[in-house]
Amino acid sequence: MEFTCKESKRLDAAMSEALELPRNQVEKLIKNIGVTVDGKLCTKCSLKLVEGNVVYYEFVEATQSPSSYEVDFDVPILYEDDDLLVVNKPPFLTVHGAPSVKEATLVDWLQFKGINLSTISGEERHGIVHRIDKETSGALVIAKNNEAHLSLSSQLEDKSMGRYYLAIIDLPLKDDIVVELPIGRSVNNRLKMDVAKRDGRMAKSAFTKLLLSRDGKKELIAAKLFTGRTHQIRVHLQALSRHILGDSLYGFKSQNGTIPRVMLHAYILYLKHPKTGQLLQIHAPLWDDFDAYLTHHFSKEEVNEKITLDSIVNGFKLNNHWLRKDT
Repeated sequence: MEFTCKESKRLDAAMSEALELPRNQVEKLIKNIGVTVDGKLCTKCSLKLVEGNVVYYEFVEATQSPSSYEVDFDVPILYEDDDLLVVNKPPFLTVHGAPSVKEATLVDWLQFKGINLSTISGEERHGIVHRIDKETSGALVIAKNNEAHLSLSSQLEDKSMGRYYLAIIDLPLKDDIVVELPIGRSVNNRLKMDVAKRDGRMAKSAFTKLLLSRDGKKELIAAKLFTGRTHQIRVHLQALSRHILGDSLYGFKSQNGTIPRVMLHAYILYLKHPKTGQLLQIHAPLWDDFDAYLTHHFSKEEVNEKITLDSIVNGFKLNNHWLRKDT
């Protein structure tokens, strides 16, 4: 695929305009795959183009580097076609490799299964458009080709793709609430993020109350994100003096290790199909540990009523007066 430059402009700016994609996605395409300008390979985003330059780009297949760790697990597939895959990520599974990761990841499982993956995000992150933390479970979309990857990444930018989360917190919220506070790296603990009003990146989260536990001390809530900052839900809840059960990093007091992971689950994923434009809403069933906790501490009948796809989505729609149109 190619296009001809119509005016003097940086390569990344010209490609962003021609492909109608966010600049950061074009930068990944240039750096990780490369393009040719008048037949010469270029991986420099700042290259100055002039009128008449012909830019050629192609989407190459991912090279399948074997994992050094055994893949001895399976991951439930919620949806699959030629362009994308949606999985229900188990808790305790890391999404992609990093120097600190010493075990098989979701990307290793994808490659072990022989699933075609996009290449834009680099070898360690083939197919990964967005991610969730290791202890968090739930819906995650995988791009099978670079065209789909670019489309899904663009949807993340314009907020037409996103997720609704379920969480169990240690103290009920007073009301449904929107939190708008900037988030940055904690100055006291590099493993944590924190509200950083001076140099943080703006973040926005909405929380709705769903159901109190039988003892009235804990609450099942739903969360919707309008930005995608690291640990965003956990940081914004901490700013409200609330914590997700099992989240000892952000202040939950462990009950003698009886809650071994953060009780946070990406329950509903919504997106537009990269080829057809069809709206997809895919829900990820609760994992056994999350479901067992709800069964033990909440009314199961009321839980089943509260966590249907329609009730959660409509619960946020009913609060349009505090979500506002600009979301």
